Amino acid sequence: MRARGVAVITGGTKGIGVATAHRLVADGHPVMLTYRRDEQAAHAARRLLEKQGGEVNLVRCDLSEGPAPVLEALASDARTIDILMLNAAASAFKPLAELKQHHVAKTFGITIGAMIELVNAAAPRMTAGGSIISISGGDSMRHIPGHGLLGGAKAALEALTKYYAVELAPRGIRVNCVLPGPVATDSARIWAGEDYESFLRRASAATPAGRIADPGDIAAVIRLLCQPDARWINGQVVVADGGMFFSDRIFTEDA
Repeated sequence: MRARGVAVITGGTKGIGVATAHRLVADGHPVMLTYRRDEQAAHAARRLLEKQGGEVNLVRCDLSEGPAPVLEALASDARTIDILMLNAAASAFKPLAELKQHHVAKTFGITIGAMIELVNAAAPRMTAGGSIISISGGDSMRHIPGHGLLGGAKAALEALTKYYAVELAPRGIRVNCVLPGPVATDSARIWAGEDYESFLRRASAATPAGRIADPGDIAAVIRLLCQPDARWINGQVVVADGGMFFSDRIFTEDA
């Protein structure tokens, strides 16, 4: 059996990213995790993963300025890449009429520009069985106030996922997208702001299980899509919401 290839995870030191890293380290993958600026969280994540027995490479990179640091790190590591997870995202949560060009450039730079550069760099290093996973969000499929820009970027991400799936399938590389429902992460706390606790209550009430996801719930889905037994799942947007999106209560005041 060949050694496991590297798993590259953007936005990999918090939330869904680091939860997925723990799953992939348990499977024997060395991981390369990118982060933007929170050194403390990044090094704490590395310590926990190393305690688990993982090999961890941290790469500080603001993807809105391009993925050059990640590309340099990949160039210095000759190993096969098994998994690329495109998890990093950032946006200005404003009505569309209030957006400036720098908001658009940042959001699409991280979500779309970096995706194209990283996939194009990683795919030649993948062998048959390689898996690319992008992370979308509920704002691509329904209206969430202040999420128009990010929702548009995520919708474009989903389209590119499908195009890459077709183009890379002859090489045995699968490309899928996971669209989580609400997840209890730092990012959710940031965009919800003062309404976070109310958001949690409403989202939990609208989900059949009576709770929202934790990052590990989504990480389990991502890991599943990376397994050989998922080889016939390709070019899909896999909704992992616990059944919540069937309900219309998540964004109503009476939920």
